Amino acid sequence: MAFISFVGRVLFVSVFVLSAWQEFNDFGTDGGPAAKYLKPKFNVFTRNFESHTGLDFPKVEILHLVAGALVLKGLGSLLFIFNSSIGAFLLILHQAITTPILYDFYNYDVEKKEFNQLFVKFTQNLALLGALLFFIGMKNSIPKRPVGKKNPKSKTS
Repeated sequence: MAFISFVGRVLFVSVFVLSAWQEFNDFGTDGGPAAKYLKPKFNVFTRNFESHTGLDFPKVEILHLVAGALVLKGLGSLLFIFNSSIGAFLLILHQAITTPILYDFYNYDVEKKEFNQLFVKFTQNLALLGALLFFIGMKNSIPKRPVGKKNPKSKTS
């Protein structure tokens, strides 16, 4: 059963590992295509944040955001494969931050093609987030059996 669980974690994390590997290979000096895609989305997010809260959003380099996402995905995936809750929390953090920024379907009209594409990707990422939360819940709800201690045999006459 432990092997099947390990294989399941590896298959689940393959989405994050392959994405991190592709971003790493394309990173370059400017953050690569990920930075070019993220920049306008992040600018819209910061404008919405500032207009709704009245607070100034701190200035952040897009290159640093892409590098941070790369680290969260890579390190979180590696730890998750080895059944670590910390890895799951890192992946949850990544999903919770990037999903509403990258897949901002709420900024488009329902009639537009972009709305449907972004909404589908948004719900897929929510499903991944739900699976991670389920993993944390299951990991914390399974009682640990002490190693080396056997149940005493009941005495029967």
